[in-house]
Amino acid sequence: MKHVIIGAGPTGVVAAETLRRIDPSSRIVILGDEPEPPYSRMAIPYLLADNVGESGTYLRHGDAHFETLDVEVRQARATGVDTAKKSVALGDGGAIDYDRLLIATGAHPIKPPIEGIDSEGVENCWTLADARRVLAGAQPGSRVVLMGAGFIGCIVLEALAARGVELVVVEMADRMLPRMMDETGGAMIARWCESRGVTVRTGTRVTGIARAGGKLTLATDPGDPIEADLVVCATGVSPNTGFLAGASGAAGAGIECGDGILVDHRLRTSAEDVYAAGDVAQGPDFSTGRQEVHAIQPTAVEHGRIAALNMAGAETPFRGSLSMNVLNTLGLVSSSFGLWMGAEGGERSTAVDETRSRYLRLEFEDDRIVGALALGLTQHVGVLRGLIQTRVRLGAWMEKLRADPTLVMNAYLECTQGDAR
Repeated sequence: MKHVIIGAGPTGVVAAETLRRIDPSSRIVILGDEPEPPYSRMAIPYLLADNVGESGTYLRHGDAHFETLDVEVRQARATGVDTAKKSVALGDGGAIDYDRLLIATGAHPIKPPIEGIDSEGVENCWTLADARRVLAGAQPGSRVVLMGAGFIGCIVLEALAARGVELVVVEMADRMLPRMMDETGGAMIARWCESRGVTVRTGTRVTGIARAGGKLTLATDPGDPIEADLVVCATGVSPNTGFLAGASGAAGAGIECGDGILVDHRLRTSAEDVYAAGDVAQGPDFSTGRQEVHAIQPTAVEHGRIAALNMAGAETPFRGSLSMNVLNTLGLVSSSFGLWMGAEGGERSTAVDETRSRYLRLEFEDDRIVGALALGLTQHVGVLRGLIQTRVRLGAWMEKLRADPTLVMNAYLECTQGDAR
């Protein structure tokens, strides 16, 4: 059996290791289109903050990890898939055949369509090559503008602040972390950042970027222009499905796509013997049952493991991915889980402590917690995730949590272990 994996990120690496463990006689090939060994994009902020060197971003250490596993890692860009011939076209004009194929191509950053977005000094922060350019431009005292205050943007924010730059964050939504936090939580995070020397401008759109004399000027609406030495763009990502598209622009190769590559509960695509996993896959959502793209590393890793098991014939269903984000922004930990925005017809309970930057919001459906937000409450992270994923019935604790959501730890202990300490 020959397994080919397109993508050398966490999904692809975990899939290859899982395949080798349960299918020791197979041939396994990972295709990656970057020159470095397989690495984690989530480790790039640690590189920017000088906490690790480039090798610290590598997913596996040791000179012969993949050789020892007899996994071939090949630098090659996939440019198409012929599912009839079971072949992957490569950028050098060659091709590689497969018996089972896993598409784990991840996502790519999106730059907004504004004039000057491709100017010198406007960078993404997605690859190691991007990181090298950001490192060169983000010197202590440099004026840096970060476009985007979503999850990725706030991870980059932490790293840039650690470099001692003069940092301005511009977010066109009305709050920071608009897909992870409500208005209360987003506003608290913005105040926290500003108290630590970061300028935050929400509800602001960059309308143009001009470069002159080695400096950048960003026109904004509303507000005055912003001068910068470096602009880092973190305005979202999109699944890497473009290599599947034919000349007509429709998804080719018999692989059905929506927002990402559509997969079932075994991570199978619409094409026989082709699987997809990670940020490129649009798979089952734990909370809603709908097919969603969850571009988070825990989902990517679990996708890789489950896809590999099914590729090797060990039929294993995927329960669905839980929308989950945990983030540290300049020392303030925030988290969101499941239907944090609320379930239709459900109920809500909140507790806010502005002076201590603490916030907890629980979302209920019947007598279960189906979503939650937490800010400044690190001890609650595992509890909230556990209550949501296990769909624990709260019983008498429902009324108690309506009155005081901070008792959620007590509820968890009694409902799952019969102990209300």
